[in-house]
Amino acid sequence: MFTGIILAVGKITQIEQKAGDVRLSIDTGKLSLADANLGDSIAVNGICLTAVELSEHGFVADVSNETLSRTNLKQASTGTAVNIELALTPQTRMGGHIVSGHVDGLATLIEKKPDGRSIRFKFKAPDELAKYIAEKGSICINGISLTINTVEGAVFSVNVVPHTLKETSLGFAVVGDKINLEVDLLARYMERLMKGEAAATCAAGVTEDLLKESGFL
Repeated sequence: MFTGIILAVGKITQIEQKAGDVRLSIDTGKLSLADANLGDSIAVNGICLTAVELSEHGFVADVSNETLSRTNLKQASTGTAVNIELALTPQTRMGGHIVSGHVDGLATLIEKKPDGRSIRFKFKAPDELAKYIAEKGSICINGISLTINTVEGAVFSVNVVPHTLKETSLGFAVVGDKINLEVDLLARYMERLMKGEAAATCAAGVTEDLLKESGFL
């Protein structure tokens, strides 16, 4: 588990095609891995990866075809900047929100403009994920925990303050970029719980009938 508070901007140093999928080598920049262990989970652009080799400022991880198909790692190249976060511990300050490192899909950056000293980003999420995105709720963008400002259908906006722009790779993003998106973990489980016993056979998501049956309407 993670918090969405980025510890460093690293970069991909090698992409190796290996037996049908990919092995990545990642330099973690200013973040030392001196106290990390083989098998530890490390979030790369919000993707939970397992360290299979370690050095003081870098690690190697295998990336499955499932992960490649769902994330922007399939567009990555040598030198690509990535956001890095180590898994949380019982002593970690919960400064962001609960992030699993399991990417739900790719959002598209459709607008980027100054807003005071911040930058306002507007994203288009996949239609099937729109139901999990709520105004003033939490969202994870490329591993960064952010608060949602506005929501219009599957389009939502966030404000990113100067510190976050400096300490993450989001400042490099340009309109048209695909961004890893993880919706709030609690929203996904709430939907499943609301279905109750019907969850085993119900293929539909949150519907008006389901909200009425659960006492929300």
